[in-house]
Amino acid sequence: MKQQLAILSKLSIAVACGLLSLNVRAEQVISLEQAIAIAQQNDPWQHGNKLKQTALEERSIASGSLPDPQISLGLANLPTDTWNFNQEGMTQFKVGISQMFPRGDSLEIKQDRLKTASTKFPLLREDRRAKIKQSVSELWFDAYLAQQTIRLIEKERGLFEQMADVVKASYSNVIGKIRQQDVIRAQLEIVQLDDRLTAEKQKFESAIARLNEWLVIYNSDDLNQTYDFDRQTSAFSVSEQLPHVKLTTPALVEANNYSRNALANELLAHPAILAIDVEQEVADKGISLTKQQYKPQWGVNASYGYRDNMQSGEGRADLFSVGVTFDLPLFTENKQDKEVAASIAESEAVKTEKLLLVKKMLSAIDKELQQLKRLSQRQSIYNDLLLKQTHDQAEAALTAYTNDDGDFAEVVRSRIAELNAKISSLQIEVDTLKAITRINYFLTQSTGNNHVGRNHQFGEE
Repeated sequence: MKQQLAILSKLSIAVACGLLSLNVRAEQVISLEQAIAIAQQNDPWQHGNKLKQTALEERSIASGSLPDPQISLGLANLPTDTWNFNQEGMTQFKVGISQMFPRGDSLEIKQDRLKTASTKFPLLREDRRAKIKQSVSELWFDAYLAQQTIRLIEKERGLFEQMADVVKASYSNVIGKIRQQDVIRAQLEIVQLDDRLTAEKQKFESAIARLNEWLVIYNSDDLNQTYDFDRQTSAFSVSEQLPHVKLTTPALVEANNYSRNALANELLAHPAILAIDVEQEVADKGISLTKQQYKPQWGVNASYGYRDNMQSGEGRADLFSVGVTFDLPLFTENKQDKEVAASIAESEAVKTEKLLLVKKMLSAIDKELQQLKRLSQRQSIYNDLLLKQTHDQAEAALTAYTNDDGDFAEVVRSRIAELNAKISSLQIEVDTLKAITRINYFLTQSTGNNHVGRNHQFGEE
């Protein structure tokens, strides 16, 4: 009995070393950096965003042009008794042209408003890239966690298979105090490990499938082509080593009593916040545009009237007319005044959107920082105590059982406890990186020069 269990102890070491050298690889391995780069470079949303920006820029140029002049042609004062063109002196063939001019500075304001609105799109693309980085990172971490958990379970399963074989052989040969329930317990643990393994493979495949959404490569130069999604591989694994992810601005958030005002002011450079600043400027220009309704709209018109000679052959002079038209915005109480009031209300509403987003981001950062704090504490407990203690307990239980001084159930429990501790430690490590990734999204700073400046500060500088 002792000899066989000593062999079991050596076999456990051999199995562990052998499984560590195995690679459960698919057709290719994708690192976190590669996944992020592929996702950001092959995002149809960003290409569509650029097209929308181009459309708005072209529309801004068109909006600065005067309305087309209008041409009129007509016969005036034609006698109905004879329908002769030269019978009456008032009969004439008229050609006229008219041109309207927008109110005040409406054209310039419209053009400037649309041009300003187009500066929002690069900011949205920056925010999109930051969101892609966060989303892809979290999916990659999910795949990594499932992949490494599978490796840990498969490693432990190999050991349990060896234990089950030894226990079964010892029971058949009536060696030591092996009982039938020990044989059943060993087989039961293998079945339960198989169930856990299947569940983790399900998680891994789900994470890979969701990650694969971002890895479809497309040709932005030919959007009409039919994409062959079957050519996009979904069989891949992720790297075996976790990347080192750091906070982008640790000085702001690592202190125990960090300034929320300082953090809020830092958030003002976030692309999503700056996009709201653009909306605010567009809304302000909308107020200026609405105020132009108080000014009259002008128009000029000119016409030339051709008259035929009299019936006697004597010539008639042709006629030329010119005129100016304009409206008088006299009754403004229920029209212009209300339009201006509506524009002002819309502008004020945009300010509330900015405040709401800043509050939401601050709350999310607070949550992630508290989570980081507790995860760090838990990781310290696992690294300093739990991992070593569960390993020592598992070894002590196996040694005691080898010396016929322990219970097989305790050996099994200690091995499962060690496996659970390793998986929990891995889960904490992954959760820590996911929390840092989420914080880094909120701390994203816009790098473009095409956005409006920050026009609001929180607290005292």
